[in-house]
Formats: sequence, C-alpha cells, structure tokens
Amino acid sequence: MFQIFNVIGSLFGYILYGLFYVFQNFGVSIFFFTILTRLLIFPTSVKQQKSMAANSRLQAKQRELKEKYGNNKAKYNDEVQKLYAKEGASPFGGCLTSLVPMFVMLGIYYSVVRPLSNVIHIASDKMTDLISFVNGIPGVNVSTSNIYHEMDILRIFNNPQSFALLQSHGKGITSILSDTDINAIKGLSGGFNFLGLDLLDIPSANGFWSVIIIIPALVLITSIGSQLLTMRMQGNMMNQQQGCMKYMMLLLPLITVYISYIVPGAVGFYWICSTVIGFVQTVIINKFYSPQNLTAKAEAQHVALMEIKEAQVPYEYVPVGPVKQDNQKNNKKKKK
Repeated sequence: MFQIFNVIGSLFGYILYGLFYVFQNFGVSIFFFTILTRLLIFPTSVKQQKSMAANSRLQAKQRELKEKYGNNKAKYNDEVQKLYAKEGASPFGGCLTSLVPMFVMLGIYYSVVRPLSNVIHIASDKMTDLISFVNGIPGVNVSTSNIYHEMDILRIFNNPQSFALLQSHGKGITSILSDTDINAIKGLSGGFNFLGLDLLDIPSANGFWSVIIIIPALVLITSIGSQLLTMRMQGNMMNQQQGCMKYMMLLLPLITVYISYIVPGAVGFYWICSTVIGFVQTVIINKFYSPQNLTAKAEAQHVALMEIKEAQVPYEYVPVGPVKQDNQKNNKKKKK
C-alpha cells in the first residue's frame, strides 16, 4: 500500500528538485512545491465542498424520514437512498472526494522524507549499499528500519567531519556513488538552512528548549487555528459531516504534531506550509463556493426542475355529460 505513495512521491520529486535547482533552498522549495500541488488538487476540493453542502442541505429531510420510518430501518434506508438519488447527492461523497487529496498529500510526504530516492532519484540498489556502508563506520549509524534514514544521510553529508569518515572508510564513498551523485547529495544537504533553522534537525533529539522546537509548535498552532477558523466560516455544515470526515479532522492535527516532534524539521515545515496554504485555499473556495450559495443554488435548480417536469405532463380534457349535452343544444340552435 505504502509503495503506491512512494511512487507518487518519486514523480513529485522531479518537481521538488526542479524548484530546488531554482531556489537552492529546500525550505523555499517545499513552500512553492506545496502551492503547486494544492493547485493540482483544487478541483477535487471544490467537488468535496459541493458534496458537503449537498449533504448538509439534506440533513433536515433525512431527519423527517427518521421520524417517519424510525422503527423500520429497511424502509428508512430505502427512502434515504431515494432521497439522495432524487437530489443527485451521495451520503459518502465527502469521504470519497477526500481520498484524492489524501493520496496526493501522502505522495508529497514521501517526496519530502525520502529526498535521495525520490528527489535526487538515486537507484534503490545504491541506496541499500550506501546504508550498509554508513552503518559499517564506527560512530556513524543510520537505522535501516527508519523511514527517515535518508535525512540522516543528508545530515552526515552536511557535516564535514562525518563526510570525511565516508571518504576515508574502506574503499571510500566513491566505491558506491558516482561523483555526480555525491555532488548532488552534498548540494541538497547544504540547502536545509531556512530562516536560521536547520530543517535536518530533529526536535525531540535537540531538547525542548532548542530553536527547532518552533516547528512542532507552529504545526500545533496552524492546525488548531485553521480548524477553528474553517469551522467558523462553514458554520453548522462542519458539525453535520459524516463520521469519516469528522474524525479525520480531529485526529490529523494531533498525529502531525507528534510526527513533527520526532522527525527532521523539514517534515514539520511541510505540514505547516500545507496547513497554511490549505486554509487560504479554503477561504477562496468559501468565497466562490460557500455552503449558503451552493444550498441556495441547489434549491433554485430543484424548483426549476420540478416546474419543468410539471410543464411536461400532458393536459387531458375530459368532457362531462351535462356540458356535452349543452354543447349539442347550442349547436342545434346555431343550425336553425
């Protein structure tokens, strides 16, 4: 399953590396990279907003059905399906459309946390040999089971003393990597200084009072802040969402804060960029596709559709007996 996200991350890595070639700073590259990918998933975000508004609009009608058929679950479920089919909505629309952005975001995540494989695109066999080689150097270790071992290697390349050990140990690092690969890794490792922060540092490993602790702190602030502001903008619609969406919105900020505390700062910085840019995207979507406007538009379309259907029903005139007789008498008078 995770291999799919790694493949997506490898594709996105070409874009990220192109941005790094322009800006020569990984933090700036992540920022613009997040903007580009957010633009990529913008259509699915609009579709998700429309689905959420449609489901919110049908909540009142669904409650009426619950009161009417509450004791008959089969009948209730059947009527709910008919209601959603009639309105052209889906009770799971918000969940389904959220899967596309999730796949994209996890792909971005893998491109950020595996910069050697997915950004520089060093071959997998070389990566395996490189990890074994580094772990064979006394005092220089990289965990093979850690998803963030590639950032550990970047940190080693960025440290002159550690890099000297790579050159002097055994046959040297050149026995595994080409000069082009080595220069690419060294160039990338030197681009993680952003606004005085080393994005290769791990907050949990540097102590609670280290400067890098600002990364998980900002992850917490931006996550909670964006959720509260989004709920305020969208009103009751956020409280009426289906379970999968509601739990995702509650759990994701907590998970990302914890992850940003135990991993290199570059990962947490990505989450900050993603949250802030995602909130800006939400503001734009609500300006043009607000739940109130979508609901009003849907109601107007529904009324117009019903009027069209009524106009298409053929009108049949059925003459009544006495009226028919009166008409016959009138015709005889005219003949006379």
